[in-house]
Amino acid sequence: MMCSAWSFPASALASKTGRNGCSCEMPSSRYLHHMSSTDESMTNQSASMEWRVRYAECDPMGVAHHTAYPVWFEMGRTELLRTQGGSYAELERMGALLVVVRLNVRYRSPARYDDMLRLETSLTHCGQVKIEHSYRLWRGHELLTTAETTLACVDRQGRPQQVPEMIRDTSTAS
Repeated sequence: MMCSAWSFPASALASKTGRNGCSCEMPSSRYLHHMSSTDESMTNQSASMEWRVRYAECDPMGVAHHTAYPVWFEMGRTELLRTQGGSYAELERMGALLVVVRLNVRYRSPARYDDMLRLETSLTHCGQVKIEHSYRLWRGHELLTTAETTLACVDRQGRPQQVPEMIRDTSTAS
């Protein structure tokens, strides 16, 4: 089964406004620039976003700490879901929680304080219980990092459950 690019029926969507989270965790929207998922280099199952590396994400040498990258990947997944008209808040209201069960990162070159970064997030597979994404992090034309994650859909007790129908394509891949 392949995901339908996080497509949601209009009846399942609620009007959402962004929440102001902890400023040390997530950049405000003024620091983010979202690219259309119809960009020639992207499929309809991909999204891209840009931001600057913040001081709080760096070590004393001005290098982005390795723990910042999984946060950035989560930002990419969240924005991919939003570009398709959905939200994690809606999934949680349905009792579906997505947890990271696998993270594979290849650091090729370091990101540094105040670098302008572009993260490309792609949905690569959606099964009955698991969803897979891939990531490419760029500084200009330089590829800094590649990564993959696998998410499992669980209920509030942590038991595996099916990915909600609203994000799962029920037809078999051809």
